[in-house]
Amino acid sequence: MLSAYGTDKGCLTGFPAITDAVPEGVVWIDMVEPTFDEEKIVEASLRIDIPTREELAEIEASSRLYQEDGAAFMTANLIRRGENDRPESSPVTFIIKGNQLVTIRYHHPQAFPVYVHRAMKPQSTAMTGWGIFVSLLEAVVDRAADHLERVGLIVDETSRKTFNNSRTPSGRRARKKPLNLSDLLEKIGEEGDFNSKMRESLVSIGRMVAFMQAIVDQTRQTKDMKDNRARIKVLQRDIQSLTDHASFLSGKISFLLDAVLGMSTIEQNGIIKIFSVAAVVFLPPTLVASIYGMNFKFMPELDWVYGYPMALGLMVLSALLPWLYFKQKGWL
Repeated sequence: MLSAYGTDKGCLTGFPAITDAVPEGVVWIDMVEPTFDEEKIVEASLRIDIPTREELAEIEASSRLYQEDGAAFMTANLIRRGENDRPESSPVTFIIKGNQLVTIRYHHPQAFPVYVHRAMKPQSTAMTGWGIFVSLLEAVVDRAADHLERVGLIVDETSRKTFNNSRTPSGRRARKKPLNLSDLLEKIGEEGDFNSKMRESLVSIGRMVAFMQAIVDQTRQTKDMKDNRARIKVLQRDIQSLTDHASFLSGKISFLLDAVLGMSTIEQNGIIKIFSVAAVVFLPPTLVASIYGMNFKFMPELDWVYGYPMALGLMVLSALLPWLYFKQKGWL
């Protein structure tokens, strides 16, 4: 699908569907899962070679950041939360030629419709190809910041559930609710995966912005380009701060994961301890029952009137003494 946009009175305006050629006045062409015919229309109109989906997936810098036919080709991984809140990461290519911007993507990052909705209102920034490009990246970085804030909130909430040390008004610790460790592990794993993909995305965006900076520095410094240059520097600082925050969250998630795994081990050890103590407690009564269950001919207690109550009492006493000993040692 091709979506074409122009500008009118400082606002972004949409064009009708493109069927045969890119009309005059278009400054941004958004290609979403383009067909072969749509690629040919853009290639013929702008005289550039549109990279294929396989070429977009290349990770080499020479395949993602290059200049060709008077156009700059820049690719970065953008992330979104897909169905069931799962992270989806896919490369998005930005092509700048002259005063026109072309974006090629095969998924739907929320930053794109958010920016389009906002840009339909009068803007204070220049609505040129470069201006739209920088504004679009600002929307992408803002969206990344929102994602990281949500990851931080989920991690904090999971941490509170894991280390539930709330106190009663009297100052005593409240009784902890039993934790579903498998659910906690699943939640931590999901957020860790998302945070990892987000950090990878920020690194790729940072490389692309650095490449942009080099191109802008070589371009004739008009007023609009000077403004874009200043905005790019702000973008670089924002990306660096978000990358640092993602690294911080990664360390926090690793600590939380280790803590939950440790609690799982402690819980398993507690269960094993209960079985071990139960085995030790019931071992002496079993021994007594085994002795008096032997069928020897000469066993005086078998003919004694109080032999049965004595055996029962001996079994209870032999079980009670180890239990009291363990209780005194604090093992129970």
